Amino acid sequence: MNEREDAFGRMLLDHLEGREAHEVIERSDGYVDVAGGPKAYFQPFRRWAPVERQAMRYVRGRVLDVGVGAGRVALHLQERGQEVVGIDVSPLTVEVARRRGVKDVRLLSFNDIGPELGVFDSVVMMCNNFGLFGSAAGARRMLRRLLPLTSEQGRIVAASLDPYRTDNPDHPPYQEANRKRGRMAGQLRLRTRHGLNRGRWFDYLLVSPDEMRELAQAGGWEVERLIQDDGAYYVGILQKG
Repeated sequence: MNEREDAFGRMLLDHLEGREAHEVIERSDGYVDVAGGPKAYFQPFRRWAPVERQAMRYVRGRVLDVGVGAGRVALHLQERGQEVVGIDVSPLTVEVARRRGVKDVRLLSFNDIGPELGVFDSVVMMCNNFGLFGSAAGARRMLRRLLPLTSEQGRIVAASLDPYRTDNPDHPPYQEANRKRGRMAGQLRLRTRHGLNRGRWFDYLLVSPDEMRELAQAGGWEVERLIQDDGAYYVGILQKG
């Protein structure tokens, strides 16, 4: 991507360098929302969501951090003494993670991972990054690809947002339109905007716990445990099926 398309990375870099930054999300139906902002991507472990802090207990061994962002998860795991490889498709995001101290971070799309990365004991997908599977077909394909890239007892620790637990009246019509098109209800078509920067459109998949279980099974995995509280945000612990 060119620099003007790297809206997410520019937002993170502006925040890192002390400039005002906002995270604007645009959906394909014209819905626009201002997300929580860049601070969430820089928070230390003690300020993470409780479900994320609990999920870290299940991350072991050599780790692949998918969608490394500003590096908060990778940095926490490095502090615990674990080897972490972070990947991200955004050049400026990779720069931010490196400047913050992530030792091994690579400019690489999740869809392009392969055996050259080595074998991992844990694959971490925090901050809704189960969404990076993009679609039901993408989830099945990438879950199968992760099977030979993970150790015998390998696991995936992945966060999602249950799309049905919402009181926003603008979301159910979008979900129904998705169903009519043969897409999963929570399959979003999004782009990030920041200042004059506009990211490329991409698919991002939000799933309920039951949908996560179904997709995991189709891809050769099992949801061993769900970490939930009273909110819509949760983490699934997936083991090889």
